[in-house]
Amino acid sequence: MQPFLITAEPLEPAPLVAYVTTPEDGAVVTFAGVARNHFGGRPTAWLYYEAYAEMAVPVLAQLADEAKSRWKVGHIAVHHRVGKLTIGETAVLVVVAAPHRHEAFEAAEYIMDRIKAIAPIWKQEHWADGDVEWRE
Repeated sequence: MQPFLITAEPLEPAPLVAYVTTPEDGAVVTFAGVARNHFGGRPTAWLYYEAYAEMAVPVLAQLADEAKSRWKVGHIAVHHRVGKLTIGETAVLVVVAAPHRHEAFEAAEYIMDRIKAIAPIWKQEHWADGDVEWRE
């Protein structure tokens, strides 16, 4: 199991949870970012993600290292989907293990916020009215 991955395949949380879970950790937080049917008040038909995978995977690992330097957390796994996603499909999984839930929740939120800010991953909204727009 690769802890940091960009893939066109559907995302499954169970392998990531199994990877991060250790006897030392009492919390495993799983965040799933799911394609929703609207953004900014506009109905969305579907999404399309692109990534520069050769650069994005090291960025995901870097963000895990940053989280480990800020909170007492254990293993971390992050998988991000690319390609066409229909409404309800998972676009990203962030899974963090820690001795206590507080650190796991904070680290997961931090990683997700940083992915949106710096990872070379781009989202294209395909609106229900037929318009298309690249989003940050």
